[in-house]
Amino acid sequence: MNNRKILALLAAMTMMIPAASCGTDEEAIDTSGDTSVSSETDEAAPDSIDTENTAKTTASGKDSKKSDSKTTASSGESKSSGTATAKSSGGTAGGSKTTSGGSSGGESGSGGSSSGESSGEGSGGSSSGGSSGGSSGGSSSGGGNSNSADDPAEEETSYDAEIKFSSKPSVSGNNVKTSGSVVTITAGGTYRITGSSSEGQICVDTATEEKVKIVLDGVDLTCSGGPALFINEAKKCIVELADGSTNKLRDTNKDKINDGVIFSNDTLRIKGSGKLEINAGNAHGIASDDDVIIEGGTYEITSVKSGIFAHDDITVSGGKLTVNGGTNGIKSKGTVNISGGTLLISGGTKEEKSSIYAGTALNYTGGYVYAAGNKVTAPAKSSNPYAVFALASDFTDPCRLRFYIDGTEQDEFLDTKNKFRCVLMMTPELKNGTEVCVSLNDKQVGRKKLSETKNVIDISLN
Repeated sequence: MNNRKILALLAAMTMMIPAASCGTDEEAIDTSGDTSVSSETDEAAPDSIDTENTAKTTASGKDSKKSDSKTTASSGESKSSGTATAKSSGGTAGGSKTTSGGSSGGESGSGGSSSGESSGEGSGGSSSGGSSGGSSGGSSSGGGNSNSADDPAEEETSYDAEIKFSSKPSVSGNNVKTSGSVVTITAGGTYRITGSSSEGQICVDTATEEKVKIVLDGVDLTCSGGPALFINEAKKCIVELADGSTNKLRDTNKDKINDGVIFSNDTLRIKGSGKLEINAGNAHGIASDDDVIIEGGTYEITSVKSGIFAHDDITVSGGKLTVNGGTNGIKSKGTVNISGGTLLISGGTKEEKSSIYAGTALNYTGGYVYAAGNKVTAPAKSSNPYAVFALASDFTDPCRLRFYIDGTEQDEFLDTKNKFRCVLMMTPELKNGTEVCVSLNDKQVGRKKLSETKNVIDISLN
């Protein structure tokens, strides 16, 4: 009898061993993934990251708004009228790998929405605290597990509205109203604009804090009633020059308040790889009551007053700008910050005006700058030596101004229409010991080797 009990006990213990082993494996599985995460792939463009406005999350326990998202082909930014839902490339819910840190591009909260602005700009990472609630934390920065290298996300061209100018503007989409030849954008979103008009105006007037993106894709507008592009009110406005497009904007009206062909009451950011030609018959070419930020594109600006004017700061990090200003070339009451791009700047005819004027400071950390005017603001910060050629008297004839570094003619040159007596050259190639000179209508003058950061080279025209 005792033997049978012992055998039964041994048999029961044998059956318990594999059960205990399965329990150990089950505890090792990471169950912190949010099962509400969508399995679709959303590839974010590098330039969709916004450092001024970090991604926002909804409060813990509240459901985020769910709307059909829209993606622009040019920038890859996710757009939505509400809070965007995070996406990952995992085939099943909770398939993306998460960490306890915040989501890429913004903060994450328990049960919060996915990273991205409330207006719907995605940062490319997924959030483990999705719209249905979940564990705290977000995806690792850069979304390393959100996109499959073998199966890249496909972008869909989509706009909130498309506007075409002609004798009468036509609109397909939402948040746009028309009055004669004036088209007014009334809410955040992405808007593509094409066509031409001799009396057209684009107006942005939104009472919300949503982002407005205007894509210029072959626009030719002349406005006699004010700015051709008038940003009256928008928390954040981006103008994008569509790839391969040529756009032309002009004004003629004497408006002392809204005094630019492109005029913004708020910070204005311009980017893209297209071309923009501006002819200002009123005052400035591009003007803002706040900041002007230029990140890309090709610009040809001719203006009665300054080519670019800002009450706060002007920042150029890319693109090619050719400016012929009637007064200053570019003028900021705050700082001018140049970190990239190519600037060919010609100032005006008045004695006190400059090719580049910065009320606070001119800061240079990169890019190519060639400027001619009666004066110029000396850089307060420069990453390498620069040269200022000071003429003894005005050079009054139209001039093709060329630049030489160590005997080699540079690709860029200035065709000046105004008189000038001061020429500035800043390029990454300038170093101590570099020899520079300029050519005024094929006559080389001012040859000198650079020996310090600021090099002022006196030139006699006799």
